[in-house]
Amino acid sequence: MDNAQKIREKARQYRDDTARCLSEMVKIPSLSGEEQAVVLKIKEQLEAVGIRDVRIDGLGNLIAKVGRGPKILAVDAHIDTVDTGDPSQWTTPPFSGIIRDGHVHGRGTVDQEGGAAAMVTAARILKEMEYDGEYTVYFTFTVMEEDCDGLCWLYLIEKEKLIPDLAVITEPTNLGIYRGHRGRMEMEVRITGLSAHGSAPERGKNVIYSGAETALKIRELHQRLREDEFLGKGSIAPTVFQSETPSLCAIPDKAFMHIDRRLTWGETKESAVAEIQDLLGGDSKVTVPLYDRISYTGTVFTQEKYFPTWKIAEDHPFVQAGTKTYVSLFNEEPRIDKWTFSTNAVALCGKYGIPCIGFGPGNEIYAHAPNEKVPVDHLEKAAAFYALLPYVLEQKTNA
Repeated sequence: MDNAQKIREKARQYRDDTARCLSEMVKIPSLSGEEQAVVLKIKEQLEAVGIRDVRIDGLGNLIAKVGRGPKILAVDAHIDTVDTGDPSQWTTPPFSGIIRDGHVHGRGTVDQEGGAAAMVTAARILKEMEYDGEYTVYFTFTVMEEDCDGLCWLYLIEKEKLIPDLAVITEPTNLGIYRGHRGRMEMEVRITGLSAHGSAPERGKNVIYSGAETALKIRELHQRLREDEFLGKGSIAPTVFQSETPSLCAIPDKAFMHIDRRLTWGETKESAVAEIQDLLGGDSKVTVPLYDRISYTGTVFTQEKYFPTWKIAEDHPFVQAGTKTYVSLFNEEPRIDKWTFSTNAVALCGKYGIPCIGFGPGNEIYAHAPNEKVPVDHLEKAAAFYALLPYVLEQKTNA
């Protein structure tokens, strides 16, 4: 029996364990900055299946290691989630973790503790197979991604000096192999006007009018943004508008607008800021905010809210290794695609140029949505994929 068959059998054998592992995670709420309890649960799960090299870094990321090769393959899942939204929209309680009808249900099953549960099983399989090849496989269970994607990996690279040669992002891909996504950034616009008595508005400059005019200009800008053949079109949208006034009987003289900007290939932070500044003129200022929230460990690690675009070519050796892994396990060609949303690869590949691919259980349409659920079949297949990949990478290297 070859490695693919052995791993497929083991993933099938541990199928129910993987589902239960995910169920236990889902029962623990884990918003960004509040992940300690679920981190400790995953640490317990890893140690229960024989993984001894497990530690928590200064930011709160959980790091498990299998193998001792000279090259580093990272397999990453963020284990924080968004909140539940309106509970009345859920047909099952969001923290039930119930396993029913071939799915695990609850907040985080798709985005993206499903990937984390599959990683626990993959680490177990590699340990049992006594993997000792060319790669040290780091399974990273990372924090604060929903608040600030990539921050965890900036910390791992800059502070922990964990610099992978390759990385797999286990965000939901519906079991496709993904090779890129648009970048994103946040911008804050501050608009200055002139206050006057509400009975004589012509004496002032009303920032609500200025903001409305700005919003309409941004809508027009959206239509003419750059487009990439693979990643698609850039986008821009105002998401918050607030004004300040000395009185409800006074013309407001200050306003704040928050902008969500998605960046396609060839767009940069500098070009995006310049576009907005050109629209606004001298009465307004555009800035890119900093993320400086404290982690559950008490660490503050700041990052500008700019998350670079990334992609790798379809014929890249890492994409080809992922394809071979998929075919070896499932005897069919995978779907090669991209994410709509952003992931931790903005740091790994977008900033540092480390080649990344995506492969994860679940359909991204359930991300951040009520009634989130992931097929147990996907968990089983994802675990097999992560476990076989280092073996296939060695074959590609030595071919």
